[in-house]
Amino acid sequence: MMRQPTPISDTLRHATAGRPASGGSSHNCFLRRLRVLHLSGTVLLLALAAVPAVAEPPASADSAGAKEAAAHDESKWIRNVRQLTRADMGLARSGEAYFSADGKRVAFQAYPTDRSEYQIYIMNVDGSGLKMISTGVGATTCAYFSPDGKRVLFAANHLDPRPVAPPGATQPAGKRSYSWSFYPGMDLFEYTLDGGDLRRLTTEPGYDAEGSFSPDGKLIVFTTMRGDDQDIWICNADGTEPRPVVTARGYDGGPFFSPDGKRIVYRSDRRGDETMQIFVNTLDGKNERAITSHDTLHWCPFWHPSGRWIIYTRGDHGGGPPRYDLYLVSDDGRESHRVTSDAAFDGLPVFSADGKQLMWTSRRGGLSSPQVFVADFVGLTPDGALTGKAEKSSAEAPEAKGQ
Repeated sequence: MMRQPTPISDTLRHATAGRPASGGSSHNCFLRRLRVLHLSGTVLLLALAAVPAVAEPPASADSAGAKEAAAHDESKWIRNVRQLTRADMGLARSGEAYFSADGKRVAFQAYPTDRSEYQIYIMNVDGSGLKMISTGVGATTCAYFSPDGKRVLFAANHLDPRPVAPPGATQPAGKRSYSWSFYPGMDLFEYTLDGGDLRRLTTEPGYDAEGSFSPDGKLIVFTTMRGDDQDIWICNADGTEPRPVVTARGYDGGPFFSPDGKRIVYRSDRRGDETMQIFVNTLDGKNERAITSHDTLHWCPFWHPSGRWIIYTRGDHGGGPPRYDLYLVSDDGRESHRVTSDAAFDGLPVFSADGKQLMWTSRRGGLSSPQVFVADFVGLTPDGALTGKAEKSSAEAPEAKGQ
């Protein structure tokens, strides 16, 4: 989920998954939104769910991250990498894209060359049929298809374009002051592909965004700031019966349902040490478990269709310029594998429903701003078995942590 850049000393403005786009925005919808990172004087724009204008320096040849990347072989995981969105399509930067269930369409957020905020688009997976489905007014973030492919869920503030107002409007996360903002007028909307109807699903004061459907299409999990903290709630698919799930102090966001609909994954800065972790929980919020350590930035988690693995973005801020790459972690946190190692930013990863395609936001290939990429994913079988030799990044799950 994406946001627009401003100095951290100023009030941040909205803009992804990227959003890192977010995300995630996760996935993630993490950032599912645009994140603004201040890292050693370098501004990195990531979109949660949620990263359209990521500007990081090239990796240092003598850094530990660069040495590990040099020894890593991406072809064990991804092949046939291709760029889906481009500047010559009128998209200055794009990110946080999600597949439709049949794999034929993608929904994403992009910064059009003639607009001042990110807007929501859909297009065919071959790059044809590009169409803006948001109003073109105000800010948007975190698009996600319904399981039947007939609707697209996203957040927008065109009905309440109030600016971000401190205090509490920005959230720090990640070492070296990674932060983003939340528009108080952001609500969830549902766009019907057949007819183009746009329906508002949430109306409560405060930020409601980063939403995604359950596999059966009956529920939506989303991020809200209806109180003084950012929490995760679940509601019915029509926006009724909203109820809190994760309410512990800290930034909780970028949630997604597991493929069987029984769990959610999300990111949080629960420990308050300016890093983020990936958590798995049940729908009642009573079985939270951290599946990554808290040593660095972990964000934008998304389930593999097997339910056995979660792909996410890891930010390496230790020594030399920061690196952002994609990693897999088992759903119990006991096994982890690096997926990408390009020197440019890679973030906001998502799988197709059959697990055969991986889509993410990247600046690889010398791009001046992030765009959406897709590749054949060959590292796991549909049921989650490893297909070949892979280097393990860790083999011990962090201590389980409940609320």
